[in-house]
Amino acid sequence: MSTIDDTAFARSAAQPRPTGAAIRNRTVEMLLQGSIGGTLWRLAAPNTMGFLVASGVTVAEMWYVGQLGTQSLAGLALGFPMFMLMVMLSAGAMGGAMAAAVARAIGAGQPARAEALVWHALVIALAAGGVFSVVYLMIGPAFFAFLGGSGDTLAAAIAYADVIFVGILIVWLFNTLGSLLRGAGDMKSPAFAMILAAAVQVPLSGALALGWGPLPRLGIAGVAWGTLAAFSVATVFLGALLWSGRRGIRLRLTALSFRRALFADILRVGMVASASPVLTVATVILLTGLVSRFGDAALAGFGIGSRLEFLLIPVVFGIGAALIAMVGTNIGAGQIARAHRIGWIGAAAAAGITGAIGTVAALWPEAWASLFTDNAAVLLAAGAYLVIVGPFYAFHGLGLSLYFASQGAGTVIWPVVSSTLRLLVAAGGGIVAMQAFDIGFNGLLAFVAAGMVVFGLGTAASVLFGAWRRV
Repeated sequence: MSTIDDTAFARSAAQPRPTGAAIRNRTVEMLLQGSIGGTLWRLAAPNTMGFLVASGVTVAEMWYVGQLGTQSLAGLALGFPMFMLMVMLSAGAMGGAMAAAVARAIGAGQPARAEALVWHALVIALAAGGVFSVVYLMIGPAFFAFLGGSGDTLAAAIAYADVIFVGILIVWLFNTLGSLLRGAGDMKSPAFAMILAAAVQVPLSGALALGWGPLPRLGIAGVAWGTLAAFSVATVFLGALLWSGRRGIRLRLTALSFRRALFADILRVGMVASASPVLTVATVILLTGLVSRFGDAALAGFGIGSRLEFLLIPVVFGIGAALIAMVGTNIGAGQIARAHRIGWIGAAAAAGITGAIGTVAALWPEAWASLFTDNAAVLLAAGAYLVIVGPFYAFHGLGLSLYFASQGAGTVIWPVVSSTLRLLVAAGGGIVAMQAFDIGFNGLLAFVAAGMVVFGLGTAASVLFGAWRRV
């Protein structure tokens, strides 16, 4: 493994400032002294728009699968959380760590280090994508069966996941490239790439799933093929931008060298941060296994309801990406009080958005559920989920936004602890209550809501009582 001399990362006084330094200085000044609300909006708006479009894709996919029948919906409920785990790890946890590492290097005036980090990030993405593909091939179908999948439901879950996980490397590369550009201060290009992917994915997934025109009817596997095709197109677009160097950072062959310290710069934050989405998805997976005991209709209804929760995660990430940059910059400058104000303002915005969506869903559950099915039993189960859990989405938005802000502050231990408590309350409490008190489907949903409250208030309490001050 070749090495990079540390002196390559130091900018001597005789060297000219890098191109774009004045722009970077204005950006740093805005982060440290500008209006918090205005700066947060300016940074979050492109990401939020892109993730909103990406979230709309999940609605279209669910509708397509709904046309295939209840077993296909139930199979998607088993397989989709695993795909969302890949997205949350590659874009939110590890991707956030990559963006932060690049931003620190650029802010310190070390463009050579930033360009070297690009290659380190790509190696991490390649390794992660390969590992997860192998793990799925080894245990994936057996894992879905362990969760309660059987018959046509299990076959649908496997058909979806077989395609997604064979090509999961594409998803990791797409989100890694987007994170690197965000770290360099380019929020618009990754957002455009998500919109580009959506423009390909929505019609192609429907055509392949339902057999439109001359295309074959591939069923639920067609949705997965549409996803990979769309991510491939968007990955080429982002890769071309990085290669061009027109977005503040460049993918250069001359920077293709590796140092253990640069891997550590990404992994020391990314590995800890990864525990939170793993715990979040583990909670949903365990709950999915419990719900499967109530039958395919309950499982499909739970999948429709929990899909709305997953849909909110990218929306919060639009705000979270801005919080990573703003909180991190101010913590680094010693402006801890301002960092806290930024965190609370961003958290209030995220909680307000997710709470409003959850409340609307609870008041009119049929407006969401009927988009995907007309099966009365499935509609009843989905409606119960939205009525019981929807009003507590605000706590999920509160906790998740402060998780991203804590990444910027350099400490994610307490958000991870809160995610663990959510798992214990929602899944652990649900298991105990089902065994000891024979609670029904609605009783289990009450534990799901309680877990969100624990996650949101626990993460908020850690910030309130000084977790960032001890960094």
